[in-house]
Amino acid sequence: MYRPLMVPLVIALSWMLAACASAPRVPYTASEANAARVLNLDDLRRYADEPASAFVQTKLPAGPRNYLALSGGGADGAYGAGLLNGWTAAGTRPSFTLVSGVSTGALIAPFAFLGPQYDPTLRQFYTSGIAETLLESPNPLNAIFGSGLFGNKRLRELVADYINEDFVAAVAAEYAKGRMLFVVTTNLDSQRAVIWNLGRIAAVGTPQSLNLFRDVVAASASLPAVFPPMLISAEAGGARFQEMHVDGGVTAPVLTLPEAYLLRNASGKSLDLQLYILINNKIEPEFQVVADKTLDIAARSSSTLLKTQTRSILYSTYDFARRNKYGFNLSYIEADRPISPAGFNTAYMRDLFQYGYDKALSGRAWAKAPPADGPTTAPMAEATAERRVAGAN
Repeated sequence: MYRPLMVPLVIALSWMLAACASAPRVPYTASEANAARVLNLDDLRRYADEPASAFVQTKLPAGPRNYLALSGGGADGAYGAGLLNGWTAAGTRPSFTLVSGVSTGALIAPFAFLGPQYDPTLRQFYTSGIAETLLESPNPLNAIFGSGLFGNKRLRELVADYINEDFVAAVAAEYAKGRMLFVVTTNLDSQRAVIWNLGRIAAVGTPQSLNLFRDVVAASASLPAVFPPMLISAEAGGARFQEMHVDGGVTAPVLTLPEAYLLRNASGKSLDLQLYILINNKIEPEFQVVADKTLDIAARSSSTLLKTQTRSILYSTYDFARRNKYGFNLSYIEADRPISPAGFNTAYMRDLFQYGYDKALSGRAWAKAPPADGPTTAPMAEATAERRVAGAN
C-alpha cells in the first residue's frame, strides 16, 4: 500500500543526499581564471592556445631528441602499453627527451618517461584486471545528482597507488637533466586545453605538489559524466577558488607539440628531433551500417568526430615535421582489429596488449606518414604498407 510513495520518496532523499555531498563551488571571474596560479607558481602549466612567447624556453639536452606523444583511447591504451613493452624487447626503443600524454595516454606517459623499468607496471595496469575495477558498482544517481556515474574516486586512488613520492622524485631528477613531461587536461570552466609541466611540478618537492601531480594525471583520464572531475585549487589576486578539470581528450585527442615550444628550442637552428606519435585508437574510416537508434547514432557520431579531429592533427603535424626536417613516426590500431567492447574488458585489453607487443617486436609498429584520407581500399592498404619501416630509427 506504500509502494506509490516509494519513488518520490527515493527521489527526494537522493536530492537531499546529493545536496549534502556536493557543496556549491566558490564562484570566480574570467579575469581571475586568466590570472590563476597553482601552488602559488606561474610556471607549472600553460594553456594550449597561448602565444609562443608564453612558453618558457628550457634548454633541451644536446644531441638527437625523441618526442613521444601518447593519445587518448580508454581501454585501447592497452595497445600503447603493449607496444612500449614490445619496443623494449626488440632492443630499439630510444630514451625520450619529451613525452606528452592525453587521457589514457596520460596514465601511460609518466611510466614511459621514466623508461623500460616500468614496462611491467604498464602490463599490470592494462592486463591484470585492475583497470576493470574502475567501472565497478555504477550508481545512476551519481550521474544525475553527482558528478560522475562512478563516483567513488577509484581512478584517483589507483593513480595514487602507482605514483608515490619516490616515483615523483625520479621524474624531478629527469626534469633537472632537461627532459620534459607534459600532460593535458581540459579546464571546463574556461573551456581550454591546459598543458601541465609534470616535471616542473615534481621538482617543487612538497606534499602539495605530489597531490597536484596525481590530480593532473587523474583529471586527464576523467571522462566527463563517467568519472568525477578533479577540482584543482588556484588563486588570483588574493581570491581562492577551485578549477574544474576533466579528460584532456575533450579538447585535444593527442598533443603532438606544443609547436611553439619546439620552435623556441630550435633557436634558429635545425632541431634534430624524431616525433613518435602513438595513437591508442583507430584512425582510418570504417564502413558500418549504423542502427537507427539514438545510442548507436550518438556513439557513431562521437567516433567519427574523434577520428576526424585526430587525422586533422596528424596531417598538420606531418606537414610541420616535413617543413622543419623532423622525423615523423606514427603508430595506431589498424581498422581490421575487433571493435572495443564497453568499459575496460580485461580479455580485450590482453589481446590488444599482445597485438601492440607483437607489432613492435617485429618492427612493423611505425609508419613514416599518416594514412591517406578516405575509404579504406586495397591501393591505400598497399600504400600504407609501403610506409611501414623496420623499427622507426
